[in-house]
Amino acid sequence: MDHITVPKVENVKLVDRYVSKKPANGILYLTATHLIYVEASGAARKETWIALHHIATVEKLPITSLGCPLTLRCKNFRVAHFVLDSDLVCHEVYISLLKLSQPALPEDLYAFSYNPKSSKEMRESGWKLIEAISDFGRMGIPNRYWTITDANRNYEICSTYPPEIVVPKSVTLGTVVGSSKFRSKERVPVLSYLYKENNAAICRCSQPLSGFYTRCVDDELLLEAISQTNPGSQFMYVVDTRPKLNAMANRAAGKGYENEDNYANIRFRFMGIENIHVMRNSLQKLLEVCELKTPTMSEFLSGLESSGWLRHIKAIMDAGIFITKAVKVEKASVLVHCSDGWDRTAQVCSVASILLDPFYRTFKGLMILIEKEWISMGHKFSQRCGHLDGDSKEVSPIFTQFLDCIWQLMEQFPCAFEFNENFLLEIHDHVFSCQFGNFLGNCQKDREDLRVYEKTHSVWPFLVQRKPDFRNPLYKGFTMYGVLNPSTVPYNIKFWCGMYNRFDKGLQAKQSILENLLEIKKQRAMLETDVHELEKKLKARDEPPEEICTCTQLGNLLSQHLGSPLTNPLGFMGIDGDLNTLMENGTLSREGGLRAQMDQVKSQCADLHHNHCEIVSSLRAINISGDVGISGGTGISEAMGISGDMSTFETMGFSEDLGICGAMDISEATDISGNMGISEARGFSGDMGILGDTGISKASTKEADYSKHQ
Repeated sequence: MDHITVPKVENVKLVDRYVSKKPANGILYLTATHLIYVEASGAARKETWIALHHIATVEKLPITSLGCPLTLRCKNFRVAHFVLDSDLVCHEVYISLLKLSQPALPEDLYAFSYNPKSSKEMRESGWKLIEAISDFGRMGIPNRYWTITDANRNYEICSTYPPEIVVPKSVTLGTVVGSSKFRSKERVPVLSYLYKENNAAICRCSQPLSGFYTRCVDDELLLEAISQTNPGSQFMYVVDTRPKLNAMANRAAGKGYENEDNYANIRFRFMGIENIHVMRNSLQKLLEVCELKTPTMSEFLSGLESSGWLRHIKAIMDAGIFITKAVKVEKASVLVHCSDGWDRTAQVCSVASILLDPFYRTFKGLMILIEKEWISMGHKFSQRCGHLDGDSKEVSPIFTQFLDCIWQLMEQFPCAFEFNENFLLEIHDHVFSCQFGNFLGNCQKDREDLRVYEKTHSVWPFLVQRKPDFRNPLYKGFTMYGVLNPSTVPYNIKFWCGMYNRFDKGLQAKQSILENLLEIKKQRAMLETDVHELEKKLKARDEPPEEICTCTQLGNLLSQHLGSPLTNPLGFMGIDGDLNTLMENGTLSREGGLRAQMDQVKSQCADLHHNHCEIVSSLRAINISGDVGISGGTGISEAMGISGDMSTFETMGFSEDLGICGAMDISEATDISGNMGISEARGFSGDMGILGDTGISKASTKEADYSKHQ
């Protein structure tokens, strides 16, 4: 708050460059974490919140007829044009924003003051929700070829690696340490991803300090051990993501790339992805095109082309596709590096992992991938995102490009990802907002030194709580899509308007397919809830008649013993033997046994009541009237193939107060016929007979002609 000299400014205009009408006045508030603009007029009094750490640049322009302009360009690509009345006040706000947006000390970042009012236990469990090392367990590691070692627990091997790394089981600690001394920033080759189907591995590291002639036996042994973890392949790819010219220039500085003469069975490939400085300049040119107020088609397309942004996205995707095919098709392991192994290497390994493994296309999978390949492996978030006041030449949109690559894949495979575009945008926002501790510092060691796990909160629980907002309604499930094979021909690489013109509402489509689908799913869920509540009220208000349950139980019992057409007419055809045979086998009993079985049915009605409530509700819903008998003159007679006359209900222990009328005598236990109906006294009009006039004859023939009509 020391930097805020003017916390509130009135009569401030927020200018929309796509709206020609005169901007309304509002009030500008400046807090320790946000700049807030509130419209002075209008019933809704619309608010615009801008996180201070989102602000990339603040520009104070010359005074105009409207007043003193102040332009904010944000890291999430929002551009806000304010006009203040007073030049002095405008200057005070300008100075405050410069200091607040890029503090000098990490402790001044938003994450250290953010307090969501959660307990210490909740904060600690939040940090444990997503753990990078758990992903290796999913891959089946440790196993006979790979092991997890905590040799870097004190960051003695590599200060920018996590405490636990995965290396070949056959190598010694001395070999790992020796190799690290031969790699830039001591970033020794370690496992990134294991494709379990064929044991092909993706490993990552930094460039070797080889120069033109230097070699390292430990490094050569480590690469040989990595190759031997995949017995199905006779070689291993070494992928240098840089342009070859850049790698050769590094050789002159004592670095460079592996000499194929010194490493057994490796095949070398350059990918041609440019460095951080080229990417930063490319994004700047892209944003200049995006800020054109009324660009012509020619201006936009030529500007997009000259920025080179889509070419860079294509290069990253091509590298990921190459690694994917090497692992899946050629069954070869791949070692990936760039210069220091924390920018282009992270991009390419992550894209390849998403192409190979559908797990990384889920909510949890993407969070683990970011934690594993970016956060724990030392992507320099603090410098690349410009969290603190420092060298602007270290800022570069490396992580933004990675999210852009995911979006390109989502455009080609819209049903393969559990999350939608908004999930990517939300992650992008919080990488720059500094609201959570995950993306602070440049490596794991930095975050431990800052004690972010004790003083800040993790972003992942926050995102998990909002999963309904980020769910892809077109997602087909985890197993529907295996390895993805995207196309990178020019017309398949698109400009992501939702990212780079996200806040320019005048450029957005009037209707969004995603938003419409999400709204439909939301309404459907509400309707399902209403239906459930109505069903509960119906059950509580209107219990089903006893005769319905009793008849249903009778039908179930007869079906159990005879395969009766009461519930499954066609099932009766599978009964072997005549009625006497069934009785001899104990399947049916004579009068006494049948009475006992009927008594048992009556006692079970209460227990089985809920199983038939749906039937009762359905009958009531359609307001049964008339003749809806299942076999009231329906031709089931003679279908059951049992002859005789059996017409007594008294014998079975039922009386007419149960609503079953007619006669059903058991005569000699061989002949069954009768008239079973639900009496009209139970509130049903017409004839709703169950086996009404359903003479049963010809038991031995097992021929049937079933029909059902009203």
